[in-house]
Amino acid sequence: MNEVQGPTPTGTSRLYRSLAEALRAHRIPVENHEFIGAVTDAVGSSSFIDRGRYIEALRKDGAPLHIGRTYINGFTEDEQVLVGGRALPLLASEGRAPYFYVTQPGALPAMGSKRPAVRASGARAAAKPASAPRMPKATPVAERDYGVCDRCFMVRNAAGKCGCDD
Repeated sequence: MNEVQGPTPTGTSRLYRSLAEALRAHRIPVENHEFIGAVTDAVGSSSFIDRGRYIEALRKDGAPLHIGRTYINGFTEDEQVLVGGRALPLLASEGRAPYFYVTQPGALPAMGSKRPAVRASGARAAAKPASAPRMPKATPVAERDYGVCDRCFMVRNAAGKCGCDD
């Protein structure tokens, strides 16, 4: 996770009235709103500032949190953040060296979906033909071997000719 630091691209910052307003403005996926709210409540965030690529959540004790589309960054190594009765796994930050971050649930790959698979129905689904199995990819031209000339020891081209053929 490489996070760009500094002010917004225009050089200005905007204070949001609420976390909900900040999340909507940054187009954070709706499925992460409850999780982010629980984390900011757990650490005591008081105000939220637009920083361009992320939302800065100021808190009374500790560094401000950076809330991005897929992460929340700014935790210390010994800090334990409890959400839903369990401690969040903290990962070392690459962009903010001494701090740690958590990945938001909407950014995690789905291991096994709990929702049933949605199947298309109707005339369009019936008209769609079954896809044929794919053919294996052709070997790139750079990896093909056309042999070597017995006279000049040059590599032959695709036509089987070399530099000494006229």
